[in-house]
Amino acid sequence: MTTALELYDTALTSTGRLDYVCSGVTRPAGLARWVSAHAPGDEGLLDRCAGPTLDVGCGPGRLVAALAARGRTSLGVDVSAAAVRLTRARGGRAVRADVFGRLPREGRWGTVLLADGNIGIGGDPTRLLIRCAALLAPGGRVLVELDRPRQTTTVAELRLRLDAQVSAPFPWAFVSFTDLPDTAARADLEVTETWTHAGRWFAALTRRHEQPCG
Repeated sequence: MTTALELYDTALTSTGRLDYVCSGVTRPAGLARWVSAHAPGDEGLLDRCAGPTLDVGCGPGRLVAALAARGRTSLGVDVSAAAVRLTRARGGRAVRADVFGRLPREGRWGTVLLADGNIGIGGDPTRLLIRCAALLAPGGRVLVELDRPRQTTTVAELRLRLDAQVSAPFPWAFVSFTDLPDTAARADLEVTETWTHAGRWFAALTRRHEQPCG
């Protein structure tokens, strides 16, 4: 069976429809937003990126490229070779790596981005947020995008479906905006700002008892 990574690589350069499939329920994966040059709601996220910014799960690099166009130091990280190639083609910097492996500038990032629901990477939001906090410089922030309030936070085995082709399962989490404070607290982080725009929900997290930079 095709792995999720193989199907994702194919989707990034196809015109097909990419969906998430979980327990028989299908929802759009957001491919059109990922491959776009700009998506509604991006500006508020980009405006809050202070200092060198690491985009975790950068996909084809629209946010990394936008930061580079602003003259900002930024780096995308993704396990997908296609995503890294596309990010670089847009003028952004990117490395192919796992966020839980060794990364450049560990402990020196002003901002870590978890956009487009990437707080779900690995199916363990607490573990991911602990890792992101470790990547931050003192006073840095994690900026996250979340599911809508009052939706159920779900940790599940997910599959990708591209047209008629379905991937092998992989762990993922969908974290509700409502549940973020508890999830953040388990990673010794706290919510310092929230905002919403264009039907998207965001929050900024800092280490507890630490003042954010910028």
